[in-house]
Amino acid sequence: MSTSIRGIDVSHFQGTVNWPSVAGSKVAFCFVKATEGTSYVDPCFQQNWAGSAAAGLLRGAYHFGHASSDPVTQAQHFFATVGALGTQDLPPVLDLETLDGQSPADTLQWALTFLAEADALFGRQTIVYTDTGFWQSLENVPGCQVLAQRPLWLAAYSAQPKVPPPWQAWTFWQYNDGTSNGGTAVPGVSGEVDQDWFAGTLSDLAALS
Repeated sequence: MSTSIRGIDVSHFQGTVNWPSVAGSKVAFCFVKATEGTSYVDPCFQQNWAGSAAAGLLRGAYHFGHASSDPVTQAQHFFATVGALGTQDLPPVLDLETLDGQSPADTLQWALTFLAEADALFGRQTIVYTDTGFWQSLENVPGCQVLAQRPLWLAAYSAQPKVPPPWQAWTFWQYNDGTSNGGTAVPGVSGEVDQDWFAGTLSDLAALS
């Protein structure tokens, strides 16, 4: 599988990002943390959201989910922060990497409810971000198979990532956290930053927006 379309994902942990420098380093897309839970907004979201678009990158926003509080409220908070998506925007993302004190079955149901609400609000099919270690707690839960129809953004810092069921392939792959699996510095970003590949061509990526 070709891994030629490169991206990064950022939050306030990266501080101020020089997006023109990022775009000049052959980075084609980015994901930006927007929200978490029912009320938190990443303090750098607005500047990253605007700056990445101005630099010509395809951009996507993600929500860090907490299964211990209402999924509909969280999806509404996510949408209210990001707003309607445009032609330069990738689908929204649910970052699911903690049970948050809930059972696997309850967490899966929480995720399905969040995804349905986010799909309706954004008018796009929401992507699922997760990692193989966490997903082992959910992959055998009845009802999980329906997620196979959604794009997977997989976090796996190994040379050959193992795609967890029910998916057959990854659409985005977070292949390092700035240091592992060939991680290198990215111009325009101070310090470590997660880096990603897209499984397809630039035209394929643009077709998602």
